Amino acid sequence: MTAHATGGDREPPTQPQPAAVPLEYPINPLQRLILQRLRERGWSYGEVARRGGLPRSTVYTLATTRNLARPPRPATIDALAKGLDVPVSAVRAAAAESTGLHYYDSAPTGQQPPGDQERELLIASIDELTPEDRRHVAALVESLRNRAATQRPDR
Repeated sequence: MTAHATGGDREPPTQPQPAAVPLEYPINPLQRLILQRLRERGWSYGEVARRGGLPRSTVYTLATTRNLARPPRPATIDALAKGLDVPVSAVRAAAAESTGLHYYDSAPTGQQPPGDQERELLIASIDELTPEDRRHVAALVESLRNRAATQRPDR
C-alpha cells in the first residue's frame, strides 16, 4: 500500500465511513426514558420538542446530560411528558431518580429486571387512570395471568 500526497484535494470515500463508536457509560433514568421513546417512535429531539412545546436544546440537554444537578422545572417535566407521549408521573419519577432521589416502593429484589421500562410506565400511569379504567386494566391483567397459568409446560 502506498500513500500519495495530493495536497488538499482528497476524494470523498466511496462508501460511508462507520460512525465512531461512543464510549459506553451508564445513563440515568431520564436519559433512558427519552432515548427509548425516540427509538420506539422514530422521533428526533426536534420532534419531541415540537410536540411538547419545548426548545430542542432542552430536550437534547436532558437526553445527553448524565449527571443532572437538579430536576427540571415542573413545566419542563409536563412538556417533556407531552412531547414523549408518556405519563407525567413517569417523567417526574425518572427525573427525580436522575438527580439522586430514589423511590423505594418497587418490587422486592429479584422480581424486576433492571431498566424494565414497561413496568415503570404501567406503575407510573395507574394514578392517571379513572377508577373505571383501573378496573379494566385489573381485569385484563387477571385474564393474562390466568391464561399464563393454564399454558405452563408442566401441565
